[in-house]
Amino acid sequence: MTTEVETIRAGESKQFPGVDLEDEDLSSCQLEKVNFAGANLVGVNLSRANLKGARLDGANLLGARLELADLRANFLGASLMQADLSNADLRGGNLRGANLMGAKLSRASLAGAFLSGSNLSGVNFQGVDLRGADLKGANLNGANLKGANLSQADLQGANLSEANLEEADLRGTNLAGANLTGANLLCAETDGSNLDGVNLERTCIIGTAISKAKKS
Repeated sequence: MTTEVETIRAGESKQFPGVDLEDEDLSSCQLEKVNFAGANLVGVNLSRANLKGARLDGANLLGARLELADLRANFLGASLMQADLSNADLRGGNLRGANLMGAKLSRASLAGAFLSGSNLSGVNFQGVDLRGADLKGANLNGANLKGANLSQADLQGANLSEANLEEADLRGTNLAGANLTGANLLCAETDGSNLDGVNLERTCIIGTAISKAKKS
C-alpha cells in the first residue's frame, strides 16, 4: 500500500480504478484527471487536493475529508455520505445519482453542477451556491436550502417536501412537477420561476411573490 500511495503522490500514474485508500492522507496532492473509479476512499483525507477532471464514479467516499478541494470531477453514483465538502469547488461537477446524506457543504460552490437523481435528503445547503445546477428528480426531502442561490436551477420533478427554502433565490428556477408539500418558502424570491404542476400543500409562502411565478 505504501508504494501505491507514494506512486499516487508522485503523480507517476493516473490509473487507480478500484484502489483501496481507506484512511490514507492525500491532502494537497495534485490528482488532476486521476482515475479513482470504484475506489475505496472511506475516511481518506483529500483536503486541498486538486481533483479537477478526475473520475470518482462509483467510489465510496464515506466520511472523506474534501474541504477546500477542487472537485470539478465525475462523482456519478458515488457515495459522499458524511463527507466534509466545506469550501470545496464542485462547479460543473457530475454528481448524478450520488448520495450526499450527512455531507457538510458549508460555503461550497455547486454552480452548474449535475445532481439529477441524487439523494440529498436532509442535506444542509444553507447559503450554498447552486446557480444553474441540474437537480431534476433529486431527493431533497427535508433539506435545508435557507438562503441558497438556486436561480436558473432545474428542479423539475424534485422532491422538496418539508424542505426549508426560506429566503432562497428561486428566480428563473424550473420547479415544474416538484413536490413542495410542507416546504418553507418564507420570503423566497420566485420571480420568473416555473411552478407548473407543483404540489404546494401545507407550503408556507408568506412574503413570497408566488403570483409573479408561472404556475398552473
